[in-house]
Amino acid sequence: MSDEGSLSTRTSALESASGDASRSDSSRRWIKGRIVMVAAVILATLLLLASSCSWQLGTPIPEGVPPPSGDPVPAVDTYAKGRPADALREWAAERAPKLGIPATALEAYAYAARVAEVENPDCRLSWTTLAGIGMVESHHGNYRGAMVASNGEVTPPIRGMRLDGSSGNLEIRDTDAGELDGDDELDRAMGPMQFIPETWRLYGVDANGDGKVDPDNIDDAALSSAGYLCYTGKNLSTPRGWMNALRAYNYSEQYARTVRDWATAYAEGRRL
Repeated sequence: MSDEGSLSTRTSALESASGDASRSDSSRRWIKGRIVMVAAVILATLLLLASSCSWQLGTPIPEGVPPPSGDPVPAVDTYAKGRPADALREWAAERAPKLGIPATALEAYAYAARVAEVENPDCRLSWTTLAGIGMVESHHGNYRGAMVASNGEVTPPIRGMRLDGSSGNLEIRDTDAGELDGDDELDRAMGPMQFIPETWRLYGVDANGDGKVDPDNIDDAALSSAGYLCYTGKNLSTPRGWMNALRAYNYSEQYARTVRDWATAYAEGRRL
């Protein structure tokens, strides 16, 4: 990530889904629409819509948005037992060295984009966008010496700075009693895609069939990011939809531009 608090200004999650951790259900709940709205979430939605409308009316969309989608992802059995992203091993191994992305991380991004393509085709989320976010947030799970294992686990866990209101960050008091982020006073962004605990509770899914919904697993984190981006952007093949999704993820135009640049490079088969 460009700095430890790169997701500190992310808007709180907008939807809640039932807490079933099984992949066959939870990895699709953000697509199928089995949603339970709560008052705090409705308020967050209204705030996001207001900020998005203001941005749409007053700020030009940067050039090169959305970035290219890159090489197509092969068909995958998203209901396969075990880790479905393993089916993309050859596809990822061929591209990972040129892109500078760990093969397991590239599998996770491609799998998440493929699930979105199959289950929510209107979203049109590309693996290059997910990879661009993963690069900015955590260097694909390699931030400060962390490593991505073949099962997607990122160790040691990556944590952002305490969200105490300093350095331009929002102050977010503890929402998880420290259970997820290890801090029982303030929240911290977590894992390779840098979710805050509140957003993770609402969007986190089990993408690899291990029975856990783990922000420190790049499979779970990538698919959860896909759900969040699809909900906030609706159609990421449009400039406005892509920018809305990225601004919901991190309310910074420079952040969106940096993700765009990395995603474009990945689509061209290279790194920046």
